[in-house]
Amino acid sequence: MSMLERDRRRVWHPYSPPQAGPLFEVVAAEGVRLSLADGRELIDGMSSWWAAIHGYRHPVIEKAVAEQLERMPHAMFGGLTHEPAVRLCERLVEWAPGNFERVFLSDSGSVAVEVAIKIALQYWMARGEFGRQKLLTVRGGYHGDTFATMAVCDPVNGMHELFGANLKSHLFAERPACRFEEPFEERHIEDFARTLRSHRREVAAVILEPVVQGAGGMWFYSPVYLRRVRELCDEMGVPLILDEIATGFGRTGEMFGSNHAEVSADILCLGKALTGGTLTLAATLVSDEICGVIAEGEPGALMHGPTFMGNPLACAAAGASLDLLETTPWRNAVKSIEAQLRVELEPCRTLPGVADVRTLGAIGVVELAEPVDMAKVQPAFVERGVWLRPFGRLVYAMPPYVISPADLSALTGAIRSVLAEVHCA
Repeated sequence: MSMLERDRRRVWHPYSPPQAGPLFEVVAAEGVRLSLADGRELIDGMSSWWAAIHGYRHPVIEKAVAEQLERMPHAMFGGLTHEPAVRLCERLVEWAPGNFERVFLSDSGSVAVEVAIKIALQYWMARGEFGRQKLLTVRGGYHGDTFATMAVCDPVNGMHELFGANLKSHLFAERPACRFEEPFEERHIEDFARTLRSHRREVAAVILEPVVQGAGGMWFYSPVYLRRVRELCDEMGVPLILDEIATGFGRTGEMFGSNHAEVSADILCLGKALTGGTLTLAATLVSDEICGVIAEGEPGALMHGPTFMGNPLACAAAGASLDLLETTPWRNAVKSIEAQLRVELEPCRTLPGVADVRTLGAIGVVELAEPVDMAKVQPAFVERGVWLRPFGRLVYAMPPYVISPADLSALTGAIRSVLAEVHCA
């Protein structure tokens, strides 16, 4: 029995029916390439869901993980601590924009957001304001697949509509209508401001993806909008949670998406590229004011504790990834990727069925009028030697920062040809 047949019998893949398809067996990965069992090589345009920003098997990260493996692969974080975790938390506080005091480590982006929501709720309970149980966000967002995070994803057009009756009800304002490069007008934030002001006594926190809405629609909005959100949160005395899981560590051209707006959060969520795509790790950073209130309230402790919290291997990988961001010209690389994506994806705008083309940092998006047929489109990309994973009406590329211009042209060329010859045919 082949490996793919065994997979179809026993494995359940993400966002798939029990028996997924089409599937492609990958046996190795290095640089920006995935090697398939049948001998083909694919240029990875996804960075393994946006995480492998330095490419695969980077020697700096592998060396750090190997050295840590020889010392200690894991130790529980309850009552114990270790250098890789402490040093990582110190660096994240130093790097992140804002006045953060503490870092809570977890093992996935969804959990990092769950922790952020818990912290916001517990903050108000510690202050004796038990009526603040709702979060305010905007439509078009995505914050994870667990139940608390699903509840702050878009309730109508998101991927979790099926569970609507089981989710807590939160507050949703209109999606930011102002594109990243367009002038901001005050009318763009009127609905958000009105919602926040009218529910200010119910709102525990505002949660947003800064500048880029990711899996909810790959929408890039004006940094001025985010700046106004920060101002309104300050005016209303409401904490701001920024979900930088997709936008952190350079993907938008700045180290953090919020850097475009020159704002900071009260609670910040990080993940995906934190370890350079090597091991799973996420982090929730918390301001000194919020930490102080929770410490003085009841029970005085954050009631959360993942088993593999602070995993030393993951922390070592994250430290090495941060080293690379300190020592390599990633900003220039992302700037070049952005310029090339902008030029080479623009011809897609003339194809039938294409609704929009947009680029920001190392993100290139072609939005279609109708959803793609994955059974046809996915194999077509593989046949052209690239790995891209469209979803819904979006065909997009988020390549590693180390991709060469030639390999990036192969990605954009595949997008143009598949849309013209397969999707639009």
